[in-house]
Amino acid sequence: MGSVEGIHLHSTKLSMAVSAMRRVFLSFLLLFLVSSSPSYSISLHNSSSLQMQASIFLSLKQAFYVPTTCLDTWNESNFMSLCSWTGIQCDDMGSSVVSLDISNFNISGVISPAIGELQSLLNLSIAGNSFSGLFPPELHKLTSLRFLNISNNQFNGSLSWNFSSLRELEVLDVYNNNFFGSLPLGVTELPKLKHLDLGGNYISGKIPPSYGAMEELNYLSLAGNDLGGLIPGELGNLTNLKQLYLGYFNEFDGGIPPEFGKLVNLVHLDLSSCGLEGPIPPELGNLNKLDTLFLQTNQLSGSIPHQFGNLSSLKSLDLSNNGLTGEIPVEFSELRELSLLHLFINKLHGEIPRFIAELPKLEVLKLWQNNFTGTIPPKLGQNGKLTELDLSTNKLTGLVPRSLCLGRKLRILILLNNFLFGPLPDDLGDCVTLLRVRLGQNYLSGSIPYGFLYLPELSLMELQNNYLTGWFAEDPNKVPSKLGQLNLSNNRLSGSIPSSIGNFSSLQALLLGGNQFTGEIPSELGRLKNLLKLDMSRNNLTGRIPPDIGNCLLLTYLDLSQNQLSGPIPVQISQIHILNYLNISWNHLNQSLPKEIGAIKSLTSADFSHNDFSGRIPESGQFAYFNSTSFVGNPRLCGSYLNPCNYSATAPLQFDDGQSARPPVTSRFKLLFALCLLVCSVVFVILAVIKTRSVRRRSSKTWRLTAFQKLEFGSEDILECLKENNIIGRGGAGIVYKGTMPNGEEVAVKRLLGISKGSSHDNGFSAEIQTLGRIRHRNIVRLLAFCSNKETNLLVYEYMPNGSLGEVLHGKRGGYLEWDTRLKIAIEAAKGLCYLHHDCSPLIVHRDVKSNNILLDSDFEAHVADFGLAKFLQDTGTSECMSAIAGSYGYIAPEYAYTLRVDEKSDVYSFGVVLLELITGRRPVGDFGEEGLDIVQWTKMNTNWNKEGVMKILDERLTNVPLDEAMQVFFVGMLCVQEHSVERPTMREVVQMLVQAKQPSTFPSR
Repeated sequence: MGSVEGIHLHSTKLSMAVSAMRRVFLSFLLLFLVSSSPSYSISLHNSSSLQMQASIFLSLKQAFYVPTTCLDTWNESNFMSLCSWTGIQCDDMGSSVVSLDISNFNISGVISPAIGELQSLLNLSIAGNSFSGLFPPELHKLTSLRFLNISNNQFNGSLSWNFSSLRELEVLDVYNNNFFGSLPLGVTELPKLKHLDLGGNYISGKIPPSYGAMEELNYLSLAGNDLGGLIPGELGNLTNLKQLYLGYFNEFDGGIPPEFGKLVNLVHLDLSSCGLEGPIPPELGNLNKLDTLFLQTNQLSGSIPHQFGNLSSLKSLDLSNNGLTGEIPVEFSELRELSLLHLFINKLHGEIPRFIAELPKLEVLKLWQNNFTGTIPPKLGQNGKLTELDLSTNKLTGLVPRSLCLGRKLRILILLNNFLFGPLPDDLGDCVTLLRVRLGQNYLSGSIPYGFLYLPELSLMELQNNYLTGWFAEDPNKVPSKLGQLNLSNNRLSGSIPSSIGNFSSLQALLLGGNQFTGEIPSELGRLKNLLKLDMSRNNLTGRIPPDIGNCLLLTYLDLSQNQLSGPIPVQISQIHILNYLNISWNHLNQSLPKEIGAIKSLTSADFSHNDFSGRIPESGQFAYFNSTSFVGNPRLCGSYLNPCNYSATAPLQFDDGQSARPPVTSRFKLLFALCLLVCSVVFVILAVIKTRSVRRRSSKTWRLTAFQKLEFGSEDILECLKENNIIGRGGAGIVYKGTMPNGEEVAVKRLLGISKGSSHDNGFSAEIQTLGRIRHRNIVRLLAFCSNKETNLLVYEYMPNGSLGEVLHGKRGGYLEWDTRLKIAIEAAKGLCYLHHDCSPLIVHRDVKSNNILLDSDFEAHVADFGLAKFLQDTGTSECMSAIAGSYGYIAPEYAYTLRVDEKSDVYSFGVVLLELITGRRPVGDFGEEGLDIVQWTKMNTNWNKEGVMKILDERLTNVPLDEAMQVFFVGMLCVQEHSVERPTMREVVQMLVQAKQPSTFPSR
């Protein structure tokens, strides 16, 4: 049996071997037949070509940093599938790569010169990445290239490429990179070029007139550069042009060339924000294909050309923020396609024409800040398409039209600061699309339309300073969850405040002051967890302050003054740890003042006056800092110097009706006792005066030196510095002398005015100096020593040879303070303040941050000076530039108007002013041609708090300022000078944001 199985197994193996040999033979035969055919040669060639091209792409990839797996298909072992690699497209034969598109892959790195070996490329797009460095000049080898898009990267260098070999190029897009130098002339040699975008770079110089010879162009953008000079009229020869962008950050001379009237195929013309002057040429009225015309934010003057009525295709017209005069041309009635009309911030006058309301497609109408008179066209909104309306700050009268929200599309309604009267249309209560409503500063009367305050999308409602009457309607079924600010102040509203106010869950500011509200304050206010500001002053509210207000933990401002409130102050208010302002004056509140309120460290202003409080004023916490006037009008309250607690004097006398057991004291004994007491007193006073004069005579000339590090000089050396010819500065804090010690070390000696250790103004000054002397930080001026006697205090600092930032920036040397140096100074000064706020325990509030208190060493490194001194100077009255609390004019935070105290956020505001000084080169006050205008207000007026507007306020002495850095610093400055202190960043956050300015973000995309 076994032998049979063995024979069978042997025959099976033999059969399998014969079968395998047959397959090998057939394979060799097939290979021979294929190799002898021409198609095999082609396939072999394709394989070699694909492998060679694949190696080029792999060479490119080696210079990339790819954070994702998007290019994992780019693999050498996969070269035969090259045409299916990510971003790669081959020709119909599958042998040559004709397109490389890796746009928006978030790739960084550089582009290798190997790109020039892909000579079959027709399309190259690497837009929307983070490539940097120079774009390889080997580009000129791509002679078949038709489409080149490298926009939205970080390439730099000039654009002086060899364009002469790129004869097939139709599209060149280098938008939003860091290219510099002048505009490339080589592009004029590209006969087929149709699309040219060089915008969003740092290209300077003038526009070459030869650019007017690129007759095939249908798209040209040079916007967002640093171009200047006149716009050449030769650009009017580009008659095939459909889109032309020349604005944004360029600063041209002269005006708009009349030759632009020849661009008859133009659809989109954008010349905004580029310094254009003079009148608008009427020739632009020839562009009857134009659907968008943007000329805003220039210095254009004169009237609006009536020829604009010929622009029958026009959809968007923006002439805002210029100096245009005259009236709206009647020819505008022919603009039947117009959907957007912006004419705000001009000097236009006359009535708003009635035909504006009859434009069938009008959606956005903004005419604010002009001199328009008359009434609002009564039919405005009847086209059913109106979405945004802003007619504020004019001289309009009459009624608010009833049809504004007829189409239920109105989102923005702003009519503030006019002379409008009469009732609000009831229809507004059903305008569910409204987002922002600003109708304050008018003469509106009647009641608020039902439902108007409860609209579901509403984020802002301002009706203040009108004559509105009626009630704040209750509507418990509606939840206006998006309303952030409600201002009904200074009207004639009455009735009770509805409990449904608790449904306004996103409310940050509730301003109801100056009305005739009655009843109790609803406890539902405690549900407003996002509330920052609550003002119910000047009403007729009664009852108690609800303890639930303590649940509004983000509240910074609370004013319940001038009502009829009674009962005690709820201790729950102390739960609001960031409360900054509390006013409950002129009520009928009683009982004692809760000592827990003193634990609110942020409370810088409180007014408890004119109530019926009793007992002793707490002396702990913040109560120690409140003005005595905060407690007046409470006759049963004692503790302030206006009404000191003196229980022995105020206690009632006790009488015993002649039944006292004590024997009477004789008058002779009383007289003898009085005489003895008088003699002893006189002797004591004489001895005290003699001793005091003796001690003062001995000690007044005795100097005590406190050193905060090892010194090689003594008090005598310091006193030698106090000479008139050594004075290097004077200020509210004192006089500063420069001195050279015997070892050659240079120091600055500050002689403080108005503070003497023996005076009543010491207030812990010596202890504070000990604290300041222990501070060590690279960006804080080192206090070397403190030298004093009974009459004089001297502070010895390290000497800063370049003086203060204020002296340099606003003096003759300001022009030499380049942008990089200014940014470095800003970062270093911020680090110094950050140390005081966040790394010192307890934290140190500077109280007088200004450019003159930022000193510069020999390398222009910034050092913060004079920190912690202001609170000792405030009591002396010797400082003319210091406020009653601390700070210098132009640097003081707005909350000073109602707080009388400062905190670290006040320092942040002052530092924001310093940042604006560095950006603009202007002083905080006095450089703006209008009394009372400071740098913060001036900046706001000129930029509308838009960081892209920073170029309008940039110091003219600066050159080659990186736009992204300037915008970032301006953005930080804007945050620092926010009106509400809680909205300002901390100094730690300021440092982080300023450091990020050295890591530029990309230019804003179109």
